[in-house]
Amino acid sequence: MKTRRAAALAAGLLALAGAAARAETSEVSSSGFTITHAMVVDAEPQKVWQAFTQLPKWWNSAHSWSGQASNMTLDASAGGCWCEQWAVGGALASAVHGRVLLALPGSALRLHAWLGPLQEQPVAGVLTFGTARRDGATRLRVTYRVAGAPEAGLDKLAQAVDGVMGEQVKRLKAFIETGKPD
Repeated sequence: MKTRRAAALAAGLLALAGAAARAETSEVSSSGFTITHAMVVDAEPQKVWQAFTQLPKWWNSAHSWSGQASNMTLDASAGGCWCEQWAVGGALASAVHGRVLLALPGSALRLHAWLGPLQEQPVAGVLTFGTARRDGATRLRVTYRVAGAPEAGLDKLAQAVDGVMGEQVKRLKAFIETGKPD
């Protein structure tokens, strides 16, 4: 009887821990991977949506082409650009990080995204920021699916991309809950 009760308590604690924050890299192969970060955030879905759209305020500058996330903009409407522009000498440099595929205010923002080292690879990436209200809590789920030719060697990049995405999602959660990403 005590063993069953202890097992049930342990299972319950694991379930609660999983509800608070969960990261998963799955379907890893040389031709693709899926990264998922899911957690509960202390905010209404509309506030989470607003935070998505303020991307330069929570994105880490170390993961930008210019070294300054403030050079990024996000037009959160279908076809909109997650772009970056910065001065190099007397010229203007620029990069596209992604294009908006779906914008559902208060619910989801989906982009066709080529982040970091994936930009120069023959791959397709779909990055989805989703939020839902369930059981009295707001759940944030960020999924990045990347696929390409087997010679792209995506299995070798999956862990590093997961690390960067995990950092960004933690910064997003902090920004949503405190107004500051750090």
